[in-house]
Amino acid sequence: MATLLYRLGRASLRRRRLVAVVWLVVLVGLGLAAATLRGPTASNFTMPGTESQQAIDLLAERFPEASGATGTIALKAPADGQLATPQGQALVKQVTQEAATLPGVVGAVDPYQARSISPNGRYALIQVQFAGRADDVTDDQRDAYEKVGAQAEQQGWQVAPGGEVLNGEPEIGSTEALGVLVAAIVLVITFGSLVAAGMTMLNALIGVGVGMAGLFALSGTIELTSTAPILALMLGLAVGIDYSLFITSRYRQNLLERHSPEEAIGRAVGTAGSAVVFAGATVVIALAGLAVVQIPFLTVMGLAAAGTVTVAVLVAITLAPALLGFAGARVLPRKLRKAEAANPEAASATDTPEAAAAAEDRSGFGFRWARLVTRLRVPVILVALIGLGLLALPAPDMRLALPDPSTAAAGSPARVNSDLVREGFGPGFTGRLALVVTSDSPQATGAAAGQVAQQVQQLPGVLAVAPPQTDASGRTALLGVIPKSGPTDKATEDLVQDIRRQAADVTGAEVLLTGATAIGIDVSEKLSDALPVYLLLVVGLSILLLMLVFRSILVPVKAALGFLLTVAATFGITVAIFQQGHLADLVGLDSPGPLVSFLPILLIGILFGLAMDYEVFLVSRMREDFVHGDTAQQATVNGMGHGARVVTAAALIMMSVFGGFVFLEDPIIKSMGFALAIGVAVDAFVVRMTIVPAVMSLLGRSAWWLPRWLDKILPNVDIEGEGLRAHLADKKPA
Repeated sequence: MATLLYRLGRASLRRRRLVAVVWLVVLVGLGLAAATLRGPTASNFTMPGTESQQAIDLLAERFPEASGATGTIALKAPADGQLATPQGQALVKQVTQEAATLPGVVGAVDPYQARSISPNGRYALIQVQFAGRADDVTDDQRDAYEKVGAQAEQQGWQVAPGGEVLNGEPEIGSTEALGVLVAAIVLVITFGSLVAAGMTMLNALIGVGVGMAGLFALSGTIELTSTAPILALMLGLAVGIDYSLFITSRYRQNLLERHSPEEAIGRAVGTAGSAVVFAGATVVIALAGLAVVQIPFLTVMGLAAAGTVTVAVLVAITLAPALLGFAGARVLPRKLRKAEAANPEAASATDTPEAAAAAEDRSGFGFRWARLVTRLRVPVILVALIGLGLLALPAPDMRLALPDPSTAAAGSPARVNSDLVREGFGPGFTGRLALVVTSDSPQATGAAAGQVAQQVQQLPGVLAVAPPQTDASGRTALLGVIPKSGPTDKATEDLVQDIRRQAADVTGAEVLLTGATAIGIDVSEKLSDALPVYLLLVVGLSILLLMLVFRSILVPVKAALGFLLTVAATFGITVAIFQQGHLADLVGLDSPGPLVSFLPILLIGILFGLAMDYEVFLVSRMREDFVHGDTAQQATVNGMGHGARVVTAAALIMMSVFGGFVFLEDPIIKSMGFALAIGVAVDAFVVRMTIVPAVMSLLGRSAWWLPRWLDKILPNVDIEGEGLRAHLADKKPA
């Protein structure tokens, strides 16, 4: 692979104008396609095979007027008892009538008829039924719904529309640009050259533009959840910058070793580019592997992010060489260019890579840190393990749920509505459940509905059961159930299981439980069950892939165990802040609560790929020096010395990009950005740059042991470019 990429890099530099034009055409073409073919994103989470999803599908078939999106308008009078006065009743009926005549609405329920009036006569709830699902509601219909009750507000009443109809797409604003700005500063400091930093950033932005344009062009035919483009942008931008950084760094190093620009880029793409392709492949495989969970929205999120990572890899190994060809020697700091021009005799003394390596300065931080870690390897390993263990302590208490309005950003319409409902009626009214009863005859449906209503009403966690609503044929009934606890409370989760056990005893009709709360519980349960299987798949995959790369058994096992440490510590920190509320103010979190259901499994997939990035970039150089004659100890120091600066820059860039999303108000995106940023920090600085060299030093030569029979059957992917060196020396590989 290294030889093939070497040729690709040289060809891309020689035909740099053609390569740049091709990528520009692709960017413009996909941009136009995205503008014309873009479809809406979905905010609902479907879960085929679960009882809640079966109930929704059944309602859509037999009771379509009750299967659309719902809204709840909360009213608060200026004083207690006003809802009982003639003036108060008239005003509430006026708001109800206004809501019933909104575009897209099929009806609104009078709170006096539904008895949704608070005991103190100050709060009322108006249930609004829309014709279509939440994703079918247009922006104009949603705007009209949010403005309902304007006259009542002028009289001092508080009107707060809410419900699933207000679920919208998270907005991307200027806050994430801070992450990109920090990344640019890190690049300038790392390279000491505005040209090198600019080329790297430009290359990454073009890749992100192509990936996102392609994703939005497909959104007209593929249903994307609202978080899928955010994840794709977050990951595509981070790996795009990192992959270009690795190739640019190796290109600069090759220039300093007196190679011509064409030869320098060929060797850079052949060596660093091989690591980029492998690292990108691991990210793509891990993300695409989310399909094994068999949850549609999670599969789409994984494939969308995998697509942007694939584009980032292709851009890094083709467009980056072209752009570096335009830049030439200007990617080097000005002082180095001046030094070479002023003292050509000294430069000629290092005209060969061997001479350049011999003259290399090994007093940098990477070499000093590696020597310190390897000298104190046992204390370093113990301290790191104890520290990560302490950080992981909150992880076993992790609870998963889909977000509910009570965790939305303070001041948002959904949060205002939720707070008002809780204030007037209690938390259970924000997480209503729905029982669907269906049979072949109206009599059987009526009898079953009465039986299940009586049984459910007697459960200790139920506040009330609403009278059944039936379809035109009378064969399908819908009963509302109001729990005493909130949507994400453990008590509500237990209540859902109790209701389903009671419903299973009903004869003569099919009884199914659904509603946003039940859907969230079903999604969380299925994801929790899939988490160990997916983790085992990812760990097994990491061992297999690294065994191919490093021709070793102990190195892959060490890498997999390090990945598990990263995951455990990341989960622990995220639970402590986002669920338990410790230091929540630092990340702008208003209301701590359970983690979003898909965060852990998504975090495992992404962190796996990123952890393998750093493992490959550091350990491949260790193996490279070891197979060329260095001792295991010296090879470890060399690998860290050469890779520490670049890996540090890469980790800081990823943390900056991911951290920029922490400033968004959406709690899902905020938790994703935070967890990824913390995960990268733990993996890069604690696991890969501290534990890895200490363990490699402790293992010595045995780290590279591989049974002879296994060595023969494993294919040689040649990440470190051993075959490329033999090719350049015009002799066969050993």
